[in-house]
Amino acid sequence: MSRGEPEDPRAARTRARLRAALLDECAERPLAEVGVAALVRRAGVGRATFYVHYDDLEALAVDACADVVREAVEALHSWRGRPDPVRAPAALGEFFASLTPHAALYRALLTPGGGGPLGRVLHRDLRAYSLRERERAGAADAPLVASAVAATFAGVLADWLHGLLDADPAEIADQVWQLLVALHASR
Repeated sequence: MSRGEPEDPRAARTRARLRAALLDECAERPLAEVGVAALVRRAGVGRATFYVHYDDLEALAVDACADVVREAVEALHSWRGRPDPVRAPAALGEFFASLTPHAALYRALLTPGGGGPLGRVLHRDLRAYSLRERERAGAADAPLVASAVAATFAGVLADWLHGLLDADPAEIADQVWQLLVALHASR
């Protein structure tokens, strides 16, 4: 399927069933303990169908968690006008609070420091968005700041999920927001 081409509705429904089944399975056990057989049974599809859509469980898990990446990018860019340098936009606090139901799955895919398969997707998407915004603003330092923003956010998010940062969702939102505002203002 090429970019811009509409997705086959049947394939989209199958992937949605697989994503939902994975989230349900991970609500009951860690990702490392989820098997393809139980997953496809829960999704009501055949094993071969699973492999038509995904190479392995990790690929499905990253796809199932891709909404988190989109939500993070949207939350970070939800402010309008001049940003408050101390208080994060409400959407950012709501984003952190929304992670609780599937925190174990996110921890499996996002390693401390912001690595792992979900960390790579988050970094890529956040950097691309930040780069576009900085270039639109005519900032000469656009690539540098976009990289720093993506790495900072992915690292803080991962460390918070892994319990390396002690803060509630509102506090961590404000703290990471202050770091990001400082990065934008420093150049």
